[in-house]
Amino acid sequence: MESQISNIDIGIVISYFLIVLFIGLWISRRTKTGEDLFLGGRTFGWGIIGLSLFASNISGSTIVGLAGAAYTTGIVNSVYEWMSGLPLIIAALIFIPLYLRSRITTIPEFLQKRYDRRSQLFFSVVTIFSTIVIETAGALYAGGLVVQTFFPGFSIWETSLILAIVAGIYTAGGGLKAVVYTDAIQAIILIIGCGVISWILFGQLDYDWSKVVDSAPEGHFSVVRPLDDPGIPWPGLLMGVPLLGFWYWSTNQYIFQRVLGAKDMKQARWGVVFAGFLKIIPLFIMVFPGAMAISLYPDIANGDTVFPTLVTKVLPVGLVGLVLAGIISAIMSSVDSALNSSSTLLVIDFIKPKRPGITEKDIVKYGRIATLTFMVIAALWAPQIQNFTGLWDYLQQMFSIIVPPIAVIFLVGVFYPRGNGDGAFWTLVLGTLAGIILFVLEQLDLWHLHYTINVGLMALLSAIIFIVVSSRTPAPDMEAMKQYTFRPGLIREGFEDVPWYKNYLNQILVLVLTIFGILMWLW
Repeated sequence: MESQISNIDIGIVISYFLIVLFIGLWISRRTKTGEDLFLGGRTFGWGIIGLSLFASNISGSTIVGLAGAAYTTGIVNSVYEWMSGLPLIIAALIFIPLYLRSRITTIPEFLQKRYDRRSQLFFSVVTIFSTIVIETAGALYAGGLVVQTFFPGFSIWETSLILAIVAGIYTAGGGLKAVVYTDAIQAIILIIGCGVISWILFGQLDYDWSKVVDSAPEGHFSVVRPLDDPGIPWPGLLMGVPLLGFWYWSTNQYIFQRVLGAKDMKQARWGVVFAGFLKIIPLFIMVFPGAMAISLYPDIANGDTVFPTLVTKVLPVGLVGLVLAGIISAIMSSVDSALNSSSTLLVIDFIKPKRPGITEKDIVKYGRIATLTFMVIAALWAPQIQNFTGLWDYLQQMFSIIVPPIAVIFLVGVFYPRGNGDGAFWTLVLGTLAGIILFVLEQLDLWHLHYTINVGLMALLSAIIFIVVSSRTPAPDMEAMKQYTFRPGLIREGFEDVPWYKNYLNQILVLVLTIFGILMWLW
């Protein structure tokens, strides 16, 4: 079967691959130390941070899934996008000053400083496993499916391998700096490409929003859904979505590593708030196009084919290549971030403590070997996902259930100085065990609550375990804990003498008003 796109479009995609590889290899020549490889030498400004956060979060499956869901079931899943600003605000207000003042390279390192090494290792292992087996392999598999739509002659294993090799080479060579600079380019391509589709579709509807709404089933544009809604019931919107968002945006090495590489506090906070504004964009360029397609192409049977259908039927030659490059950009951004973060965790949390005299040259060498090794593992596992569709769905659900104990030891821990190493460790162990039990009960059809509601309940249980165990075991050094727990003065740190328009607190106010304005609009 031949490709469904023109040679011009194919040329655009190939050019994109070559440019990304060139950037990665060029930066690799300037990557000399572990801090260069893992944190980009702590040189990132707010624009690069925000664009990289946006690009790393958007995968090929996100684009296809958002458009498909908007076409088939409604726009409720879009809350994970435009409501991301709220957990990003929490990160800016509370966790950025704590992390940057601690001079950490990995998020688990913060747990070692706040609690002990047991929590650090537990969290690091869970993060590496989930990042490679779920995030990286999942991105490669979903990306392979998307690319197959345009190039039917390629198999899943071929597309997964090509994507993994390209991302692995420039990530291993240039490290985080290569990741964030290519991410910035990828974010711009993605926004332009998807934005063009949205504008053309809206034009075909005479730029009349009422035509979009009238063609959709009742409730299609509501994000506050009833208790029995299979997507996100309203208790899950209140309980689960914020906690999942907090874990993802404030404690996930895969995402937060570029913030740790910021030049200073100002750049980090500006970058995170900028990302919060960028996360509103997918509602308009990925979600709404799926909804617009209802009236224009009412006979699409499979939601996953909605976005590829729009690309091939709406766009002229040249723009198809641009959008396909945008989709591949999204895939590559997820893969490169996952590979770099996992290699960082392995080297900093496991190898370096075992070899305290290790040289910077060796750190870079081990980091590059780890990146390429994880690349191979993810590429080999990705094609197997098609044989375990049911198991993959279960893994995703279980993944959301094991988040609560992690979220609790961070979020409760920074406000509860009495929380200690025993409390954190046993919260992770018992909270994760409780999550596994709940997962088993679901498979035995003995538990029927939506997973977003389960997240809230498990967080409550984990908080009780953390507080009870901490209160019944020896208190930590309260003086030392001041550096790793919240105090009001941290909120203004770095912004004492800036004009009002540069004050991130004023920017946060605008972001909050925008998010709640959208919530009221889509209620």
